Amino acid sequence: MEHQEILNRVDHTILTTTATWEQVKAVCDEGLAYSTASVCIPPRYVKKAADYVGNRLKICTVIGFPNGYSTPEVKVFETEDAIRNGADEIDMVINLGQAKSGDWEGVLSEIKAVKASCKGRILKVIVEACQLTQEEKVAACRVVSMSGADFIKTSTGFSTGGATVEDVKLFKEHISPDIGVKAAGGIRTFEQAQAMIEAGADRIGASALVALARQEG
Repeated sequence: MEHQEILNRVDHTILTTTATWEQVKAVCDEGLAYSTASVCIPPRYVKKAADYVGNRLKICTVIGFPNGYSTPEVKVFETEDAIRNGADEIDMVINLGQAKSGDWEGVLSEIKAVKASCKGRILKVIVEACQLTQEEKVAACRVVSMSGADFIKTSTGFSTGGATVEDVKLFKEHISPDIGVKAAGGIRTFEQAQAMIEAGADRIGASALVALARQEG
């Protein structure tokens, strides 16, 4: 697979707690230069970034990030705020405590509420696969399939593990056919990204791939 084909599927990401506007602006410039699917940035910078790129690049941001344990009302407010500020795509973290206790109805209700707040924008649901058992991962696929969301996403990149080929294959097998899979967390080479795509990933969350492409000239 050509590297540009991979970059076209990448949410070019900067979510470090210390991210400055200059760094976010640089990520936007790189996203434009390398035609990435979007840039995924902290909520604080969404309005500035949306004004900066205009309609030339999709702006993605995160909700309930990275722990997922905000109330549904807070996640809905965060989503509405992000949309008002110009976000095109929303990556939300589920309530992992509810998932671990088997309260999948609660997880589903929250995702549906956030999806309604997206007003037609793309919603990706982060299930933090490294924290779930195989059975819980399958249950998460079922719930996301029922929720109206657009993608299931493996990881925040802030927990104990990131995307794995095995998890991507599992998600692809159990998620509804109309829902995409986003692999994120620890993907630092084009070879890793291609392995994820071959396993079934439709999107890649990564911060390192554009820099590699630039080195290649």
